[in-house]
Amino acid sequence: MKTNTIIKTILAAFTAVTMLAACTGAPSGSSADSTQGAESTAGTADSASVSSTIEKITSEVEKLTEEITAGTSDSTKNDTAEETEMSQDVKYIALTFDDGPNATTTNDVIDKLEKYNIVASFFLIGNNINDESAKAVKRAYDLGCEINNHSRTHSNMTELSAEDIRAEFEYTDEKVYEITGEHTKFFRSPYISVHQIVFDNIDVPFIAGIGANDWEDRVTAEMRAKMILKQAKDGDIILLHDAEGNSMTVEALDTIIPELQKQCYKFVTVTELFKIKGIEPDMEKVYTNVLQKNMYN
Repeated sequence: MKTNTIIKTILAAFTAVTMLAACTGAPSGSSADSTQGAESTAGTADSASVSSTIEKITSEVEKLTEEITAGTSDSTKNDTAEETEMSQDVKYIALTFDDGPNATTTNDVIDKLEKYNIVASFFLIGNNINDESAKAVKRAYDLGCEINNHSRTHSNMTELSAEDIRAEFEYTDEKVYEITGEHTKFFRSPYISVHQIVFDNIDVPFIAGIGANDWEDRVTAEMRAKMILKQAKDGDIILLHDAEGNSMTVEALDTIIPELQKQCYKFVTVTELFKIKGIEPDMEKVYTNVLQKNMYN
C-alpha cells in the first residue's frame, strides 16, 4: 500500500473513532424516568458494540502505522544507496567507439558491454551502414547505448566545402534515424580536424576523447589498456575503435572496463555524462573531458 493511501486510511479511521466515541456520551436534555431506563439499557449495549468497533479500528491503525514505518525504512535505504552512488567516490566516464558499424567487431564490443553490464556511445561512419551492420547498431541501441555521428566517408572536414560538410553529417544522421528513430546528438570529426566552417555547418556538439592509438597494429591489447588507464579521470570520454578486425581493442576491454570499475568509475553515455556533470555543451569546443575549460582540453 502506498504511503499516501495509508495516511488517508488512518485519518479516516481516526475520524470514525472520534465520531463513535462521541456517540457513546450521555443523551442531552431531560427525559421521563421510564424512558431513561430503557435508553440506559440500550445505551449499555450500544456502548459495548462501539467499544468493540473502536478496538478493531485502533488495531487496524496500528497495523497501518507499522506499514508506514517499514516503508519509510525502505525509502531511507534507497535514498542512502543513491546518495552513495552520487558521492565523491563515484566517478563517471564515457566509453566511445569510432569507425563502425560492422557485423563482426561491433558485435564483439557489444558482447563485452553486456558482459560487464555497461553502456557506450558509438560514432558511426555512414557508408559502413548496411543491412547486416544495422542489426548491430540496433542491438547496441536496445542495450541503452547512444548512437552518434562520425561523418559519411571519414573525410577530413577541413578540406570540404560547407555544402559537403553538411552532406557528410546529414547522410549518417538520417541512416541512424532510420535504425533508431533518433537523430544523432554529437559529432566526432574524422582526425579530430575542425575549423570555423565545420563548426558553422554542423549543429551538434563536437567530441574527441582520450585514446590509445588503437588503429595501429603495433599497439598491443596490453598497451592499449595501459594507455587508457593511465589517462582516465572523472568526466573523461574514452576514444577507441570498433573498425572491422580490431580484435586487440576488444581484448583490451577485458582489462579497461573491470579495472575502471574497481576504481569506482561508472560508465555512461556521452549525453548522460554531460547531464550528470551539469554541463551544457559549448558548440565551439571539442570535448575530451566534459569539465574542460579550453577548446580541446
